[in-house]
Amino acid sequence: MSFGELDGGLRPLDGGWSGETFLAEAGGERSVVRVFADPRHHPQAAEIHEALHRLVRGLVPVPDVLEVRRADPAMGTPALLVTEFVEGVRGDLLLPDLDEDQQARLGRGLGEIAATLAGMPFLTAGTFADKELRVEAYALDLTDWVEAYADRLDWSPTDLEGLRDAAADAQDLLDTVARVSLVHSDLNPKNLILDPETLGVRAVLDWEFAHAGSPFADLGNLLRFDRREAYVSGVLEGYVSVRGGSTAEALDLARSADLVALVELGARRTDNPVAARAHDLLLEIARSGDVHRPEGLGSPLEC
Repeated sequence: MSFGELDGGLRPLDGGWSGETFLAEAGGERSVVRVFADPRHHPQAAEIHEALHRLVRGLVPVPDVLEVRRADPAMGTPALLVTEFVEGVRGDLLLPDLDEDQQARLGRGLGEIAATLAGMPFLTAGTFADKELRVEAYALDLTDWVEAYADRLDWSPTDLEGLRDAAADAQDLLDTVARVSLVHSDLNPKNLILDPETLGVRAVLDWEFAHAGSPFADLGNLLRFDRREAYVSGVLEGYVSVRGGSTAEALDLARSADLVALVELGARRTDNPVAARAHDLLLEIARSGDVHRPEGLGSPLEC
């Protein structure tokens, strides 16, 4: 189905904060249309998305790409990506009702997906520059990253100093990992379509923030908010079953790698509930000096 065949009946899809994802119907078929209207998007964002789908296909479940269109500034039309609609339930809607055994089973599956992505190597860390997935390299040091966002966090000197100390410790640990891999960078239940019966993952969605980076970054994202013991244990067991190592080491590295995202999210805490929650988590890490804190913020799925 071509985007040109759509009858104009686009309905916003729930679950995202961008307001750029729509359900389309034409000829009895449903598809998902992602419109890249925000000028902050990369000029080749739609094509980079399509290339990432091709890269991971057969290793990680992703929707089929039906059409890609670049932006046309002269016509005032944004870039767009049309993908198949995948039946199932979003993970954040399903997870709250699962018992411990189901949480552990789902967690193992998600940990295996994070581990699969972590096994897809790149030579250097950076963002994707074009549809060939050429990497624009950057060197990211957590201590420098904190300084770059210090003013926007608008914290007390004491809290900032606590965050600097936590970031320095985390960077020391991350420096022990020389490898770089594909990072989805938003791998969490909200971006996963699940089979409600088997709890298998039918599709990993929203690759907007994908880049080359730490092989523990996606693991940290999966474990960022949901601290339920069965789920966390399942995720870690799934990850190390593919990548090796110990669950304790993987958890330390995951929490350390996730500080990058927490700092950026926390600095824009008024944008949406997830950013606000990230800010609160980051502040407790700064005050406790422990990347494994906090344990008592309630269910992340309230966001």
